[in-house]
Amino acid sequence: MFTPAMATAGPVKNVVLVHGAFADGAGWRGVYDELTKRGYHVKIVQNPLTSLEDDVAATNRLLNMQNGPTILVGHSWGGTVITEAGVHPKVAGLVYVSALSPDAGETTAQQYDGFAPTPEFVLDIGDDGYGFVKPEKFKQGFAHDVSDEQAACRPRSDRSPEVEAAAKTSPPSRSPI
Repeated sequence: MFTPAMATAGPVKNVVLVHGAFADGAGWRGVYDELTKRGYHVKIVQNPLTSLEDDVAATNRLLNMQNGPTILVGHSWGGTVITEAGVHPKVAGLVYVSALSPDAGETTAQQYDGFAPTPEFVLDIGDDGYGFVKPEKFKQGFAHDVSDEQAACRPRSDRSPEVEAAAKTSPPSRSPI
């Protein structure tokens, strides 16, 4: 993919970070601190997690605010989001950090085909389709690399995505990469 933003000379100093499902932008805090210390202009998307369309719209709002070429970074579900938002004219590149990366015409759910569910990652999905990671399985199944203190708090503060819509009805990717 080639965008107009890539045609500009000089280093790209704008970065937009996109979080995954069951999380919020606070998970990017360490990356934000490091990049801003190095002189980058960093924005963090707060995905509403209500649909792929809504998350892409939230990302595009921050991309519209950038004053030049921007690197778009996604983690987990955020990879699906940046794949769709990556067609924005200010996007100079995409970075996938342990992220979903759908091919053209592939849905998010199709990326999981052939993989058995893990017993450590257990969701409670309500009648409204929104899901939460079970608190007693949170550290083991979702955030094994955080401290016990963080693992005790995060499942009580992390976001609940609309699981059914995101997994089953996400439109096939346009895959700009």
